[in-house]
Amino acid sequence: MTILTYERLKGTTGTHARSRIRALRALIAWMSLLFFGIVPGISWADYDYIDITNPFLRKIPLAVQPFKLSERLPQNEKAAVAAAGLISETLAFTGYFKIIDPEAFLVDTQKPPIIRPNIEFANWTGIGAELLVTGGLHMRNGLVEVELRLFDTFKQKLLVGKKYRALPRDLRRVVRRFCSEILFNLTGSRGYFDSDIAFISNGSGKKEVFICDFDGFNPRQFTNNRAITLFPAWSSDRKWIAYTAFNAGKPNLYIKNVTRKRGYLLDKKGINTNPAWVPGRFELAATLSFSGDQEIYLLTGTGKIIKRLTHRRGIDVSPTWSPDGNKMAFVSKRSGSPQIYIMTIATGAVERLTFEGRYNTQPDWSPQGDRIAYTAMRGGTSDIFIIGLDGSDPVQMTENSGDNEAPSWAPDGSLIAFSSTREGPSRIYVMTAYGTDQRRLLSMPGEQSSPAWSSNGIYTKVLSGS
Repeated sequence: MTILTYERLKGTTGTHARSRIRALRALIAWMSLLFFGIVPGISWADYDYIDITNPFLRKIPLAVQPFKLSERLPQNEKAAVAAAGLISETLAFTGYFKIIDPEAFLVDTQKPPIIRPNIEFANWTGIGAELLVTGGLHMRNGLVEVELRLFDTFKQKLLVGKKYRALPRDLRRVVRRFCSEILFNLTGSRGYFDSDIAFISNGSGKKEVFICDFDGFNPRQFTNNRAITLFPAWSSDRKWIAYTAFNAGKPNLYIKNVTRKRGYLLDKKGINTNPAWVPGRFELAATLSFSGDQEIYLLTGTGKIIKRLTHRRGIDVSPTWSPDGNKMAFVSKRSGSPQIYIMTIATGAVERLTFEGRYNTQPDWSPQGDRIAYTAMRGGTSDIFIIGLDGSDPVQMTENSGDNEAPSWAPDGSLIAFSSTREGPSRIYVMTAYGTDQRRLLSMPGEQSSPAWSSNGIYTKVLSGS
């Protein structure tokens, strides 16, 4: 069963003078902030909420008020607490928001109100909250009805208002849908809240492909080859994953449907590895060595060769495509050491991109098309770098934290997943596109590596409405 309804809420809520005590408390708190010089850096004038191109982005203080309940029943209260917590976690994950501790609230957080009082914005500006999320929840006929709103507390303005009806098990998807609406309103991007990350884990005893949600939730095993499995790659429609497996005694290329588990096998003589899907097409590039040299070929989604793309002696591996599919970056040893090159597909012209350092590998082209993340070895350790398409001034994103490898961009280009040995065993981490907020994605047995971020899914598979 799917979500039944999805509505846009209209109107705003004004500040009323009914609760003078709370307003006075808020005024005292605000004066205290003024006195101690810690007022948030915001004026009462209009301002841009989030400039995602700003590497020195200031996190916006945001509060999530306890949800209002139509009936104070145990199942209602449990769902309300879960939903509010999920909103806080999901928005904090973006790196755009500073979630205010409920202990600082000037409202009673222990008893979510059953009635729907007007918002006293002074209670929220008084603790520095520039944005406020409120919610209402009701259980009816086995469904959960959720009403969610985002307010600008200084302007006392409703920014986003939505209403959903869903099965209780879909509450997490409802929260992610609402967070996507918030991000779209504040940044112009819907984020990555319906994306997945494929990765390699050896927790089952062999290296297998696993999949988890964008935030590390719900990890599940995708392959069961009982052999070394490497290099997972998503098709742009998320219906297929290609990967390399050694279950036939040599590296072969497998192309498997994500839901039906049917697929195709490319087992030519020699190496069949490093798949990379062409954006928007049922085609992929891969490294094959049946001719003797490791070269990159363009294949159909069923594994048939369309044409050979590289034609130079020396290893050519690790293809990655520009968002429009017109260019391909790859790694080659044609200059003596592994370096990153860019090919224009229409002409076959190749230009070298990286010149600093003698070992640059694992490129991944950003969704905006203007940058490439890659792994570089410096002084015996590997780190993540980002470079523009002109090849100038590569920027180091990780340092002094073990080996950091295999960068993969989120579908909106705001985050990068990568593997790191900073805690000992290899784990999957995420960071912002500017290298900040580096944190581990999930905790599993064994080691995890080679993250591959999917595109965003389609919410209408779970949610109805526009």
